[in-house]
Amino acid sequence: MVDVVSSVNNIPVRLTSERWNHIVENHNDMAGYYYEILETVSNPSFVVEGDAIGELWAVKLISARKAFLVIYKEMQGKNDGFIITAFITTKIKKLLKRSTLWKQQSQ
Repeated sequence: MVDVVSSVNNIPVRLTSERWNHIVENHNDMAGYYYEILETVSNPSFVVEGDAIGELWAVKLISARKAFLVIYKEMQGKNDGFIITAFITTKIKKLLKRSTLWKQQSQ
């Protein structure tokens, strides 16, 4: 099983069954949020710089205190990307201290 969505940079990003299993084994509270993980990559509230080269952190706010955080990698030269992990975080202020690469416009 592989699902693919386009990131905000229009790069195809894959969620493989191996990564999905990793996510739910390490963050069992994510078991019911498969499509929300994909949605966070394709339609995030904002994207910040990750820890490694090419790594991006997509954030989708759930409430004022909670957000989905999806860590993924884009390989722009290959027009390919993949999800590394995902979880729910309450450390939104800490995320906002990172370099913001993309932010959803207010509607």
